[in-house]
Amino acid sequence: MIGGGVAGLAAACKVLRAADGGQDLDVVLIEKDERLGGKLATELVDDPEGGRYVVDGGSDSFLTMKPAVARIARTLGCEGDITSSCEENKTTLVVKGKRLIPLPDGIMMFAPTKVMPLATTPLYSWPAKFRMGADLLLPRKKRWPEGDTAQQHDETLESLVVRRMGRECLDRLAEPLVGGVHASDPTQMSLAATFPNLLEMEQEYGSLVKGFLAQRKRTEEMRRKHPPKPGAKPRTFFSSFYLGMQCFTDAMAERIGEERIITGIGVSSIARDTDGTWRVGMADGRSIEGDAVVVATEVWAAERLVKPVDAGLGGLLGSIPCSSSATVPLAYRAEDCPFARKWFGILTPLVEDRPILAVTLSSSKWPDRAPDGRVLLRGFIGGPRNQHLLSKPDGELVSIVHEQLVELLGVRPQAEPVFSRVYRWNLGMPQYTLGHLDRVDEIEGRTTGISGLGLAGGGYRGVGIPNCLESGERAVTKVLGDLGITLAEDVEASTAPRARH
Repeated sequence: MIGGGVAGLAAACKVLRAADGGQDLDVVLIEKDERLGGKLATELVDDPEGGRYVVDGGSDSFLTMKPAVARIARTLGCEGDITSSCEENKTTLVVKGKRLIPLPDGIMMFAPTKVMPLATTPLYSWPAKFRMGADLLLPRKKRWPEGDTAQQHDETLESLVVRRMGRECLDRLAEPLVGGVHASDPTQMSLAATFPNLLEMEQEYGSLVKGFLAQRKRTEEMRRKHPPKPGAKPRTFFSSFYLGMQCFTDAMAERIGEERIITGIGVSSIARDTDGTWRVGMADGRSIEGDAVVVATEVWAAERLVKPVDAGLGGLLGSIPCSSSATVPLAYRAEDCPFARKWFGILTPLVEDRPILAVTLSSSKWPDRAPDGRVLLRGFIGGPRNQHLLSKPDGELVSIVHEQLVELLGVRPQAEPVFSRVYRWNLGMPQYTLGHLDRVDEIEGRTTGISGLGLAGGGYRGVGIPNCLESGERAVTKVLGDLGITLAEDVEASTAPRARH
């Protein structure tokens, strides 16, 4: 395995599950950094006056409805460490000028499903509100032929939202809420690759609002049929781990074992000998041989490794653009934060022309993330218009986030953060541009013809943690299949009924 992020760790764990099941298999995992976990990076920071902070420098959560994290955590014995968000504080604020406006009740993604909250919110102008309501009356763009999927009718986020609900809906909410997940340009973002359900809703219901109303009805019916058991842990939309997301990847690394892991040394090349053996060349001059290799790196790093094996495959990997970002956590004394704190996060639309994408109030979103009397926030810098900011030194990025917190929230201008950090993710966010799934199909098609080679990571079929886990596992299924090995867990997965999401 090349790459010690979520995908590579999941791939290695799957190989070892197969070994435990009686297959004659073993694995070596190579990571160029000293630390494993990729974008799951957690620090436990002591407060000078007692207590500690749990600080996630990358992803701080995963989608609860996607089962991969809980499934793997169960096999590792850390499922009990999963925590729910603090739903009593669940509010999202949206920047409009110098105001923070609560997300209206009934908004699903960006579509209104309740009349009065839409009518009374100052987030939109009255013409925009009427334009959003027109979605109920507008015809579909076209009827898809029988058997077609969203992939055959890909559309950008901008195209769909402006066509169905108007420009202001895109600019004020759809872009920061939907496009912000991928830090993507809405004029380029592929919906078929990111949110195909939006395209499918228009087909099924002829309206996004009608589609979300139907979805809300199904959700409410499920809650009535399956109420939470007394004393059970609450099930929230997002979940995390009590001690941060890295404890999950740490558990995977512990399962793999340090004897199978090499850190701090990069891979310089991969090659396949005439007898089918794969040879992995390392930066220190060593080489490792194996029957298969899984490249679980960023797509730009995979391009460099794969190109000598298959130039066409390398070219396809190179066609997937990536952007950079930074996460900037800051902690303050509570007296320096004279603002209400019953909210999870702030979204900053691109039309506001601010240097930050969003803010998370970690100490209100998750339990026990900060000592009493402290406030822990995370600012996010990046996005399609602010890539130039990532060249600034850490101190300037901290100052940028602090100044935005002063202006938006009223943090005292002279307040000194109790601590601050900057986590940089250079070219860490793949951009799923229009036609992305067609490119991924080509990549997978070419990889199918190369026995013993698997590709995994967030650059292909989803950037979320569950997607990356499943990507690593699929890569192992592929390379073991090349070796004539079929695992029982893959047979079970292929015959299990699929839940509708």
